[in-house]
Amino acid sequence: MEYIYAAMLLHTAGQDINEDNVKKVLEAAGSDVDDARVKALIAALEDVDIEEAMQKTAVSAAAPTIAAAAAPVEAAEAEEEEEEDEEEKEEEAAAGLGALFG
Repeated sequence: MEYIYAAMLLHTAGQDINEDNVKKVLEAAGSDVDDARVKALIAALEDVDIEEAMQKTAVSAAAPTIAAAAAPVEAAEAEEEEEEDEEEKEEEAAAGLGALFG
């Protein structure tokens, strides 16, 4: 994953994404560099619009975040409804008991 991060960092910094720059970033981060993986990364990114890919990833990543944020609200609403139902049942039961002793 650090190879992809290196390419993203270079892109964000406005630097060319080439073998030498990726190696420098990885070495600066203290990673062991595998030349074959660097070459494969550069070849894979050759026809990729990195800006577009990052935007798509950001949108895709935001969807689960939004859904996760909505989940507690929905859970709280469901819990509130359950409490209301329980209170209604208690009131009905009390009314039924009152009729017995009425």
